[in-house]
Amino acid sequence: MDRYERFYRGLHEAVSAINSSLDPATVLEKIVEQTAKAMDAKGCTLRLLGKSGKMLRAGATYGLSRNYLRKGPVEVAKSEVDREALFGGGVVCIADACADPRFQYPEAAREEGIHAVAVAPLTVDGKAIGVLRVYAGDVREFDAAEKEFLQSIADLSAIAIENARLHQALKTDYEMLTAYEYRIFED
Repeated sequence: MDRYERFYRGLHEAVSAINSSLDPATVLEKIVEQTAKAMDAKGCTLRLLGKSGKMLRAGATYGLSRNYLRKGPVEVAKSEVDREALFGGGVVCIADACADPRFQYPEAAREEGIHAVAVAPLTVDGKAIGVLRVYAGDVREFDAAEKEFLQSIADLSAIAIENARLHQALKTDYEMLTAYEYRIFED
C-alpha cells in the first residue's frame, strides 16, 4: 500500500470513527491510531489545552510507553514546538527531538526511541484548543503531503471534539428543561 492510499484509508477511518460515536475517548483513540499508522510513525498523541491555557493534557495516545507518557507535564511555556503550532497556526516539525531545544523532554524522547516530531494545531473558530503530535523513530523531515494529511486529521479531530462538547451541552440543557417541566406540573 503506498502512502497516499494509507492517507486515504486513515482519513476514511477517522471520519468513520467521528460519524459512529459521540464518545470523545472512543473517537480520539481511533484517530491517533489511524494517524500513526497512516504516517508510518511510532506513535501519536492528541493533547488538549487545560482551562488555564498553560498545560496540554493527554486526550488520547497510541504507540508510546507508559514511562514516556509519564515523563512530566507538557507546559506550553516550556514547549516551544507546541507554542509555535498553537499560536503560529500551522504544522511544526522537528527532525530530531533529541537534539532540538524546542522540544521539552529530549532525554525522554531519546529513551523512547523518538526522533522526528510533527505537531499540528487543533482549532475551533480560529481558537487553538490543543495539538496533534506524530512521533517517528528515525531522524527525518516531514514532507508537504505528510503535513497536509496531519493538519487534515487535526481539523477533523477539532470538529469531533466540538461536536461532542455541543452534544453534551444540548443534553444538559434538555435535562434541565425536563426537570423544570416536571416541577411545574407537580406544583
